[in-house]
Amino acid sequence: MRRTLVYALSVVAAGALAQQPPPKLEPLPEPPPPPLIRDGADDPRVRIAPQEGDRVEEMRENGRVVMLKVTPPNGIPYYLMDLTGNGTLTRRESLDPGIRVPMWTIKTF
Repeated sequence: MRRTLVYALSVVAAGALAQQPPPKLEPLPEPPPPPLIRDGADDPRVRIAPQEGDRVEEMRENGRVVMLKVTPPNGIPYYLMDLTGNGTLTRRESLDPGIRVPMWTIKTF
């Protein structure tokens, strides 16, 4: 038992002594400066229209209205979105399959 323990310890010690010292490393060059941050012209903008009654929040991307959030004074907010990409929200009079109804938030966690 002792011989096995001495043999195992000598193998571990020999492995540690057999390692070569690390080579001399050169220092790393300085990293390049981070890219300049633009003024955020492409960021989505949210504008809250001052109005009595319903509170309307517009979300714009690249100058186009993408989404409207309408919050009634005593109701649950609903959303109108521009899914066609033309920048205008249109109302459809017929019940065709392309109709887009307001999406209501049923429950939030």
